[in-house]
Amino acid sequence: MIYPLLAAIIVSMGIILLLWQGDPKRRRIAGLPGGAHRPGARRLLVAAALLPGVALAVGGDAAGFLIWLGTAVVGGWLVTQRSAR
Repeated sequence: MIYPLLAAIIVSMGIILLLWQGDPKRRRIAGLPGGAHRPGARRLLVAAALLPGVALAVGGDAAGFLIWLGTAVVGGWLVTQRSAR
């Protein structure tokens, strides 16, 4: 029960980091050249970040889904706070 949850958290956080790296607004403000994701790629990455949570919910692990959701929200917030410095 704990291993699918940990895998879902790791996958989602990895994709959140990919979204952060390719954020066009962040790259423009930081003066970084190119490397921004196109809108279609960003949408696919967002869908891919949500898939582990959907798998937990469909699998009937309500507690795991809520833990994954909270971890994804806090992890995304921490990524943005780290980049604000």
